[in-house]
Amino acid sequence: MTRRFLFVLGSSRSEGNTELLARAAAEQLPKSVEQQWISLAEHPLPDFVDLRRDSDHVRPPVGSTPALLLDATLAATDIVIASPLYWYSVSGLTKRYLDYWSGWLRTPGIDFKATLAGRTLWGVTALAHQETEVADPLVGTLNNSAAYMGMRFGGVLAGNGSRRGDVLNDAEALARAKTFFAQEAPLARFPYEAG
Repeated sequence: MTRRFLFVLGSSRSEGNTELLARAAAEQLPKSVEQQWISLAEHPLPDFVDLRRDSDHVRPPVGSTPALLLDATLAATDIVIASPLYWYSVSGLTKRYLDYWSGWLRTPGIDFKATLAGRTLWGVTALAHQETEVADPLVGTLNNSAAYMGMRFGGVLAGNGSRRGDVLNDAEALARAKTFFAQEAPLARFPYEAG
């Protein structure tokens, strides 16, 4: 399967530091790699309703935001969650997108988990701290989501920036961006499986 990257932008503002860092990394991808960029702020998902115990799971209607995101997710070989660090984890927009995965797991006819198994989940984030350890909850959310789905996890590219454009002054993050998507992504494991 030809590689196809889906960049899910979870910031509430456009062209923020996280998006700038994600675009710097994406510039390094070969021209033959398809890229699709979806801003969750421009395509807001409705509140997620958990229907786990109900039987009326249906595919989202064509033309709806959930359908756009479902189809893009299923078509991607590589999913990049580009979420700024909000209160030490992913943004609310990003969390809502991941919540929708729960419903898609139970949607008849799409085999969501089997389709995503073996594909790769990546993360990109910008944070105002110099100490990247404060992003551990965000990293854990993405790693554990990938582990549950049987996906590979390429890790999280983190950069420093508070004001718009600050990340472009983070030379270390920009250097990591040059090779971020070229690295081998191992099969994700839950922390208790490590070792």
